[in-house]
Amino acid sequence: MSRVLPRKPEPFTYREYCLLPEDGRRHELIEGEFYVTPSPGSNHQTVSRRLQQILMEQLEDRDLAQVFNAPMDLLLDDTTCVQPDLFIVRASKAHQIQPHAVVGVPDLVVEILSPSHPGNDRFLKRGVYARFRIPEYWIVDPVNGFITVLRSSEPGKYDLEARFDRASVLTSEEFPELAVPLPRVFR
Repeated sequence: MSRVLPRKPEPFTYREYCLLPEDGRRHELIEGEFYVTPSPGSNHQTVSRRLQQILMEQLEDRDLAQVFNAPMDLLLDDTTCVQPDLFIVRASKAHQIQPHAVVGVPDLVVEILSPSHPGNDRFLKRGVYARFRIPEYWIVDPVNGFITVLRSSEPGKYDLEARFDRASVLTSEEFPELAVPLPRVFR
């Protein structure tokens, strides 16, 4: 993420986050601090769109879950509101989907690495998602063509589940119905 706004003595809250202007950038509130990111590049968006299409075909079109893409607020608590590249909410948790945001823990989050700030997804957001016990976290490397799948094993910790390269079919423990052909995503 390109810039951290100066922190005030107490953490920023979701109410303050909602006052931010629409300026074409991705705004996120992580543990009481604002983060601002420029819009993603074309390779990032192409991979995101292809992956979203497959997830929608296999989950949303079968009424198993809803798939969301950025910019969509995921409100985890009053001081943490993120906009993952993609995230999935099981149909049984549809009550979390509100007009202004998805409120609560989704079943799966996907972040696509930015060439300029890959550490944000590998470390900062990984820590946040682990703390909130999001069951499965995918980190997509669009340049090298692979997806790392992490599973929540205990509070605050992810274990490496698997790494899938561009020739693989990605499977998910959280959604056993999924079989994502990565040649379609990374072509």
